[in-house]
Amino acid sequence: MIRAVDLFAGCGGLSLGFQNAGINICAAFEYWDVAANCYEKNFSHPVHRHDLSDTETAIKTISALNPSLIIGGPPCQDFSHAGKRIEAGRASLTGAFADIISAIRPKYFVMENVDRAQKSNAYAYARSVFKSANYGLTEVVLDASLCGVPQKRKRFFCIGVLDTQDNELSSIIEDRISDKHMTLRDYYGDTLGFEFYYRHPRNYSRRAIFSIDEPAPTMRGVNRPVPKGYPGHPNDACPLNESVRALTTMERAMVQTFPKSFIWDGNKTDTEQMIGNAVPVKLAEFVASCLLEYISQGPPSTVELGFEEWLLTQKNYSVRSAKDVVSRCKRAEKILPCMEKPDAFYLFTLEQQEDYKVLSVSVRSQIKRALNLKFEFLSE
Repeated sequence: MIRAVDLFAGCGGLSLGFQNAGINICAAFEYWDVAANCYEKNFSHPVHRHDLSDTETAIKTISALNPSLIIGGPPCQDFSHAGKRIEAGRASLTGAFADIISAIRPKYFVMENVDRAQKSNAYAYARSVFKSANYGLTEVVLDASLCGVPQKRKRFFCIGVLDTQDNELSSIIEDRISDKHMTLRDYYGDTLGFEFYYRHPRNYSRRAIFSIDEPAPTMRGVNRPVPKGYPGHPNDACPLNESVRALTTMERAMVQTFPKSFIWDGNKTDTEQMIGNAVPVKLAEFVASCLLEYISQGPPSTVELGFEEWLLTQKNYSVRSAKDVVSRCKRAEKILPCMEKPDAFYLFTLEQQEDYKVLSVSVRSQIKRALNLKFEFLSE
């Protein structure tokens, strides 16, 4: 089992998702006592209350844990849409995360942040550090509602694999992303007990009333009730009436896909902040599962290396496109092992498999094209 540590762990959304996927989280690091206390209530491994801007001390402590994976979401307030949109203070912790990775050099790392962080100066510095340490990077903005979460929440992930090329996980992620946005009804059925709810907008030019038949808007760190002066909005899911209310704190945690059994330790204001800051558990689980699938594939075989080189030199594919084709062939092999060359009969048999039928039309089409290319390569 992969041994991991979680930096800037908060209350544990990222840890819980990775743990659920089958990764051994052996320790967490969180400087905010409130979040660290909450984390301790829900996990059996230790929480270190270290200021990670002191990278020298942090590196010594983390190195002793010997992780093969480091995950973490450096505080994102300075990058967020709700904040001042300037880079200062906390943004430097993105650089601290990169410096820690560069010093310890785990085989893998996963860094999470708000979508706009990808264009920040802090991330530009971090990226240069990752590349100097010889990490191949898969950089992607994920919509949580396409990754098993009933919430329209976009987050940036940088997944690093030591001593590889960039975009190693791109095709795996693309294969796993859903074609349909998940709604609250999709996730919870009819158990919620309401059809419409209020989420306070940043200004009244935006809608505020939502239906459970759509993904929830992003859960923020504050939760305001319906104000007496709310004027309504033409795009509201229904007119304001006495049954429409703001979500409770526990309902907001559910939208973040925390289980009902999760213990929230802190006053209401702190709990709301922890919920708003957290990585949705199922989004973390999605990313962890993609990483585990990549790891399970192992190093490429001689045939795969030859096939990839053929795509580059004979078909003039880009490195990214060639890797995607090889990955599609691996995906087919995982569904239906191929004893000999892939041919028309193999493709026919593959199309009858239930695991193949549930894939999106575009992914099935990509797999067919990839297999035809591999057959052409093997026939030469």
